[in-house]
Amino acid sequence: MDGTHGAAGMVAPQGRELSLRAVLVAFGVAVIIGASYPYVVLKLGFGPNIAVVSAFFGWLALSVVARGASVKREANLAQSAGTIAGQTAFLCTVLAAFDMLSQDPAVGVDLRLTKMQTFLWLSTAGVLGVLLAVPLRRHYVVDEKLPYADGLAAGETLLVLDARGAEARLAVRALVAGLFASAALALATMRKWMTDELPIKVNAWSQVTGVGLSLSLLSLGSGMIIGLRICTNMFAGLVLSWIVAPVFLADAGILAAGAKKTDVLLWVMWPATGMMIAGGLTALFLKWSTLVATFRQLSGRSVSSEDFPLRWVVVGSLVSALALVLVQHFSLGLPMWETTLAILFTIPLMLVGLRVFGETNWGPISALSNVMQGVFGLISPGSIQSNMLASGVTGSIAAESEGLMQCYKTGDMVGSTPRTITWIQLLAVPIGAIALAFTYPLLRDTYGVGTGEPGALSSPISQKWVGFAKLLSQGTSALHPSALWALGIAVVLGIVFTVLEQRREWRTWVPSPTGIGIGMLVPASAVATMFLGALLDFGARKLSAKNPDGWILPLASGLIAGEALIAILLPLLIALGVLGMAS
Repeated sequence: MDGTHGAAGMVAPQGRELSLRAVLVAFGVAVIIGASYPYVVLKLGFGPNIAVVSAFFGWLALSVVARGASVKREANLAQSAGTIAGQTAFLCTVLAAFDMLSQDPAVGVDLRLTKMQTFLWLSTAGVLGVLLAVPLRRHYVVDEKLPYADGLAAGETLLVLDARGAEARLAVRALVAGLFASAALALATMRKWMTDELPIKVNAWSQVTGVGLSLSLLSLGSGMIIGLRICTNMFAGLVLSWIVAPVFLADAGILAAGAKKTDVLLWVMWPATGMMIAGGLTALFLKWSTLVATFRQLSGRSVSSEDFPLRWVVVGSLVSALALVLVQHFSLGLPMWETTLAILFTIPLMLVGLRVFGETNWGPISALSNVMQGVFGLISPGSIQSNMLASGVTGSIAAESEGLMQCYKTGDMVGSTPRTITWIQLLAVPIGAIALAFTYPLLRDTYGVGTGEPGALSSPISQKWVGFAKLLSQGTSALHPSALWALGIAVVLGIVFTVLEQRREWRTWVPSPTGIGIGMLVPASAVATMFLGALLDFGARKLSAKNPDGWILPLASGLIAGEALIAILLPLLIALGVLGMAS
């Protein structure tokens, strides 16, 4: 898109972009998101969409002083700053995992970080993650046009809020209807979940297996944007992981009867992640000429004034990588060569993560970090500190790169300048880091993290991280050989499927390694709901007389925005004592 027309075809004035008020609002939103997001992630066990929330906050603040002028490009700076601050704050899961390990006397490591250590570690790794992703904008967003559903929803929200003309009315009504419906359902269910720890599922069977429909209109909206092909493949991954695998593993004696869902997940993560990595790297290899052309364009004299120059990326990446190596060595005790290897090994994982996130709207940060744990289980056998810190590097770089690419998607829709988005995010990373450095210890000391006590923040992502670290501390022999065989088979299938996908006439019917792989790892109830959303989108487009994007995309964006707003505001209001806990 050229930034003057939304997905609904409505005219939206361009407006200015970089201004003092826009920068001040952007940094204000970054502080709010960075401070509130850790509670949300640790309590809910996942990171809800913050792109739409940040865009909404930014637009509200700027529209008050704009006197009717277009503010969508200024508001997108707030969206960019809030998104990257939230991606930084998501790494509270790593800090929680460090604390859980440090609390276990049998482990014998102390990874509790001070505020200064947290700030320096996340700032250096976060800046590196942003810079490494900069050259990939043209490939993923412009050439391949991956949906990046959260970024698309944020862009659609800004376009609808800023639009003028008769065609905008239908889009506004659809957006508002989706927002209020999603917010109302989230408010009715989420508070009970947060206070009583009850999973929000449709039926009792899902309480045991994890398979069912989640009462989440956010997942429904995500499925509507992602589309039927990828969601169908994600559903196939769900069937493989949570219906076929438990029976097969039990019958083969690989898992004991009555094994927990986490035991199944620790086995299926190997073929799932292997398929995603093989598919992602194969896709890049097959389009190497496009990537080379992109890098040449960024490094040549003809580089657009709107792009972030490649020489700045190279210099900045080297400086931030060196800073990260020094911080982890002198502050956290990790040998310099181990951090260097972690950075080098993270780059291909980051490339895979960007593709998976772009196609499925689910960032595989945890899965990629677990892969890095496995790599360092081989490099430094038995060293929990090495595999945890190395996986933290992967988690941080992957999280920030996903945040940048998502914001590039929004910027491509509303007409923002890539260079400006990049600068705002580079400045917002330390804001998110310092917000987390102060907020996380407060949450840990107030509620407790992973203690199992009533009211404690459970952080399931961190518990999986810790469980895998302890498993690897026993040596790679602790992994069942069948998981490695499954990994090898999945790698081959990932390559074959990706090669076949390149034939346009076959693409619809060829299994997607990205969709299947992430579907095996994402909570089954969320996948099922996304699949339902994709079916509804398919049916609506078949029945719609004309211009289905005029109301379907705004409706889906509203469904994402409503639950995301409640997911951010409700925990924050409860934490501040504004709302009481449910009885």
